[in-house]
Amino acid sequence: MDLLLNLALGFGTALDPFNLLYCFIGVLLGTAVGVLPGLGPVATIAMLLPLTFGLPPESSLIMLAGIYYGAQYGGSTTAILINLPGESSSVVTAIDGYQMAKKGRAGQALATAALSSFFAGSVATVILALFAPPLASVALEFGPAEYFSLMVLGLVASVALASGSLLKAFIMILLGLLLGLVGTDVNSGMPRYTFDLPELADGLNFVALSMGVFGLGEIIRNLEHEHTRNVMVKSVGGLMLSRADLKRIVAPVLRGTGLGSLLGILPGGGAMLASFASYTLEKKISKNGAEFGHGAIEGVAAPEAANNAGAQTSFIPMLTLGIPSNPVMALMVGALIIQGITPGPSVVTDEPVLFWGLIVSMWVGNLMLVLLNLPLIGMWVKMLSIPYHLLYPAIIAFCCIGAFSVNNNPFDVFAMAMFGAIGYALIKLDFEPAPLLLGFVLGPMLEENLRRAMLISRGDPTVFVTHPLSLILLLMSAALLTVVLLPSIRKKREEAFTE
Repeated sequence: MDLLLNLALGFGTALDPFNLLYCFIGVLLGTAVGVLPGLGPVATIAMLLPLTFGLPPESSLIMLAGIYYGAQYGGSTTAILINLPGESSSVVTAIDGYQMAKKGRAGQALATAALSSFFAGSVATVILALFAPPLASVALEFGPAEYFSLMVLGLVASVALASGSLLKAFIMILLGLLLGLVGTDVNSGMPRYTFDLPELADGLNFVALSMGVFGLGEIIRNLEHEHTRNVMVKSVGGLMLSRADLKRIVAPVLRGTGLGSLLGILPGGGAMLASFASYTLEKKISKNGAEFGHGAIEGVAAPEAANNAGAQTSFIPMLTLGIPSNPVMALMVGALIIQGITPGPSVVTDEPVLFWGLIVSMWVGNLMLVLLNLPLIGMWVKMLSIPYHLLYPAIIAFCCIGAFSVNNNPFDVFAMAMFGAIGYALIKLDFEPAPLLLGFVLGPMLEENLRRAMLISRGDPTVFVTHPLSLILLLMSAALLTVVLLPSIRKKREEAFTE
């Protein structure tokens, strides 16, 4: 009965015309910044945060949340059409989505992404409403040792995800970890690997690195072979999915939704790790495993479901514990503080209108997104008919805007150019860049939790195996690594990569 009353309160808040307007503004803006290469929800929410001061708390949080999960929808569009993921969670979608687009199935890939995202977002909203307090208690069981083991599992999963040589995948992870360590030491506050450049004191910019490696690197490769380039799709089929396509995506969407919902509540998990883990799982168990990397529709459906579910369940620790699980949630905490609300368990009891209104608005926003995105898919697909000599300057311009807008620092634009050259070199040397990005994102969190766990245990390394949850995660990592290292698996990986 209490749940029904709370949902009624939530619907009353979310369906208020004023809040509906801000929900629409949020999801529309979120889709736009997701579609535009280089622009993401972190920079957008950061820029809009001061404007929310004059809004009611419910309206401001509903709009900011709409920007976040709307960007998860939009981020898949450029990943599929031009192999340019603006967000780390869209990196996996680009692997098979881009191949589908090159084969003339861009419409089906985009429709799969939109429908998978809507289903996962709707389910995640129900989970948020039903299980927020008990799921938050699971996150409370995670200390530094457990977080460290979770990061290790994520890095091992990225090895399983990568194509081709295992050695090259390990090299990419190590390079990503090293790049993630650039900045200021967590404990001592001393600069490291900064080469006395003040711009590197806060570390390398994620947008600059991802846009450089994935965006500019791809552009340079395409310009090198423009006369034989197969980036543009000459003909695009219908947007409707066939019965066979629907049959293939049902199970991956369900598994991706479940996995993303679980990982979303864990700080350090969220949309990015959910999409990587979901893709890895499908690649291992799918009957069509040989198609992965060459345009498997499951490779679009599973990570898109996972990243949207993870994005929405990441609100659980933020709303119930005041713990931000990613940079966007940290900005959401800032938005609550601006409104004079203390983040934490008291939000559920002291601000029921805000809590339940925000939850219901996510379902309303997801419905708006699917109604917005499916009719607009044709417009996004038309981007593929733009001559490349006109398209690539626009892509570079958006990348530069995105890299500059995060810190308003031209240094990030030069860093992006440098990573573009690195990305091109990686492509020429047959290195898979996805593990590099995951190592870069997880590296600082891995180090922070390792050092914190060692400090708490006074230097005793057995802390990672004496804690049951940490031990389970490490055993899962060892099992996955063992499977990947099997000679038969290694041979299949290398054969698939050379095909």
